[in-house]
Amino acid sequence: MGRARKSKTSKREKYASFGDMADEADEDADLPKDEAGRRKIKRQYGELLGIRIEKLRGRILNRERINTTIEGIYFICGVCLKVCHSLDDGLSEDPGNQNNLCGACAKAQAAANSAAAAAAKESGGSSRRPTRSRRKRAAAS
Repeated sequence: MGRARKSKTSKREKYASFGDMADEADEDADLPKDEAGRRKIKRQYGELLGIRIEKLRGRILNRERINTTIEGIYFICGVCLKVCHSLDDGLSEDPGNQNNLCGACAKAQAAANSAAAAAAKESGGSSRRPTRSRRKRAAAS
């Protein structure tokens, strides 16, 4: 009894992702070597974490020592949910490490906060209603 021949298409399908990697390398060819490496690592983090990015929003993923004075930090932005690096995207670090933001989102949030403060000042007071006690008075009998 003869063996069934394997089709050559299965081999091509196995290694189809290498072609995609070559395209990604072409995109990063015009960047400096270190920045291209950081982009590749950010892309790998995104693929590795997948749907868990939502769960890890705002958290630091990894810290790396670039030289004795510079530290690079990979993190997930709490607003845009992108994997970012502190040298490329900027970092607005939260003391509790629960809501770290990239530079663009931190700038947008600061602008929104200042606009809200200006609107509140213009209207003559706080936009929040004063809180009242919600206790019911006991009926005097």
